Formats: sequence, structure tokens, C-alpha cells
Amino acid sequence: MNGYTTLGTNDLERASRFYDELLATIGEKRIFDEGGFIAWGSSMEQHALAITRPFDGQRATVGNGVMLAIQLPDKDAVNAFHAKALELGASDEGTPGPRAQGFYAGYFRDLDGNKLNAFVFE
Repeated sequence: MNGYTTLGTNDLERASRFYDELLATIGEKRIFDEGGFIAWGSSMEQHALAITRPFDGQRATVGNGVMLAIQLPDKDAVNAFHAKALELGASDEGTPGPRAQGFYAGYFRDLDGNKLNAFVFE
């Protein structure tokens, strides 16, 4: 159902470096980079994560209640992804650990304050 998710940024260069490094840890690469819109994924036929400056020319702001969840294969991958995000300057929004029954997740905010979640169903 979900084709791609776009997050706003106020500093495209800084955000692109962050996501280049972070998403490389799970084997994702840039699949689109044109006109200030950059997307990462496995292919254009799969779900992708994109960043851009807002098209209306206003500052990018964080959506209250909006979060991007990235499913990973196991707890070790969740822990490593969360740690890499923090190493790259993200802020911790919840250390990886069990949340609900059968759900393990770690939360962080990227350099623009967008909330992300790395998770696995156990």
C-alpha cells in the first residue's frame, strides 16, 4: 500500500549525508536524486524513504504524531540501526527494547526532528 515516504528537511545536504550513512547499514542506497528530492531504497518498485525541502518554500516542520517505522530482520539489527542513528547526530526518543508483546523497537529523531522507529516483530 505504501509507495514511498517523504520527510521534510531544511538542510538537504546535511540530511542526505545522514541518510546515506544510516540507510547503508541496512543495504539501502540512493535510487533517485533529482531537483532537490532524494530517495533511498532497493529499487523504484519497492517502498522508499525520501527527503526534500518543502515545495511551498516554507520551513520544514515536524508533524505531531507522524512517525516513520522501519522494519528490520532482528533485534541486533534494530539495536545497530538505532545506535548508528545516534552516532550520526540523531536524538534518542526511546532506547531499543520490548514494547508490546512480540514487538521490539527503538525510536529516534533525525537531524530535522522527524521521528523514526526501527522495529522487529519477535
